[in-house]
Amino acid sequence: MEQFIIQGGQRLSGEIRAGGNKNAAIKMIPACLLTDEPVILTNVPDIVDVRITLDIMRQIGAEVEWLDRHRVRIHAKTIQTTDIDPALAQKIRASIVFAGPLLARAGQIRLPLPGGDSIGERRLDTHVVALTDLGATAELVGSVLVMKTDGLRGANILLTEASVTATENALMAAVTASGTSVLYNVACEPHIQNLCLMLNQLGARIEGIGSNRLTIHGVERLGGGTARIGADYMEVGSFIGAAVMTGGELLIREADPEYMDMIALAFARLGVHWETRGNDIFIPPTQKLSITPDLGNRIPIIKAQPWPAFPPDLMSIALVIATQSAGSILFHDWMYESRFFFTDKLIRMGARITLCDPHRVLVQGPTTLTGQPNITSPDIRAGMAMLLAALAAKGETRISNIRQIDRGYEAVDERLRQLGARIERVNVDQAAPDDSEEDDRH
Repeated sequence: MEQFIIQGGQRLSGEIRAGGNKNAAIKMIPACLLTDEPVILTNVPDIVDVRITLDIMRQIGAEVEWLDRHRVRIHAKTIQTTDIDPALAQKIRASIVFAGPLLARAGQIRLPLPGGDSIGERRLDTHVVALTDLGATAELVGSVLVMKTDGLRGANILLTEASVTATENALMAAVTASGTSVLYNVACEPHIQNLCLMLNQLGARIEGIGSNRLTIHGVERLGGGTARIGADYMEVGSFIGAAVMTGGELLIREADPEYMDMIALAFARLGVHWETRGNDIFIPPTQKLSITPDLGNRIPIIKAQPWPAFPPDLMSIALVIATQSAGSILFHDWMYESRFFFTDKLIRMGARITLCDPHRVLVQGPTTLTGQPNITSPDIRAGMAMLLAALAAKGETRISNIRQIDRGYEAVDERLRQLGARIERVNVDQAAPDDSEEDDRH
């Protein structure tokens, strides 16, 4: 196992290119199963979750070829199996989105219950209801979800929640179903829009992209083509955090700032500001981080909500920025009951954080952070948040289980070093002995 060793207190500066959207890539890859012609995806992030998704594609029978570091050619000419490898399914939550394409293409799937981040329970009922409305049957056999269909048919479907992956599953199943489908209460995040645009490029007929209602006119088949994966606004938000936490000056290239409006509003409450320069974002140095109170000097709240509101996956990043902002602020993530269970590690570093309940934390800043000899990354976003804290902290910090960070951020240590960070990746047996107390794994 590998660790990051970070010497904090270095001001970051320079420019960096935004990577491709992880959540778009790991859905657009399974979408290639909907056609028997080749598809080329560009701006693909070379990260762990993408490689696992591509491994599942190979296991199903697709040909996968990296044309260069960020371009992948996928040709699912034949489907050799619809049984997803349990070992692969357990590595990634997004394995569930193979259900829609495989039902549409092959009429069946056997899917072991997927794994993913430990941020709370995420049920599959919304997926199952939507896919059964389109003509599939579903049965849970032990820990394997078995779904079959003798032909998908268009339907009017009201999702019980605006689930991102359920929306993606339903729309991928519907694009080649007979008749027209109308999906209500759908999620409309940028990665869903990216998926819809890709499918339309391949011959699908999807209307209402970017809204909470999608109309899908089923087509007989999809063809091949090329599709670009947009910028990862989670990564953009994270690098903005890295700049402001260290007082640095940063230019983020190809950041797709049109998707950053609500993030800008939330970050502004922490005193974070940036400039939009065409398709780039510039973060000026040494910003005055100060929390803006609500009317009547009340403590403000940043609350996770479905898009276009503030995204839940940036809660951890905003929270760690708040430890360096003057004032008090409450964070509320009603979606995931374990999102904030990493905050004990920030408290050990010196942050003033009160865990009110599993869904809410109160942060009071600013506080001086101090490096810790061993902290463990429980999930992608918490791991990145702790990395940002380590960059701003005095002294040395060692972060373990960094595979979690690698799942969502491409070569993050290399890219941070280019900006002036003192960070290295080492094997555990190369690292100094751990003199910390055991790190609780929630």
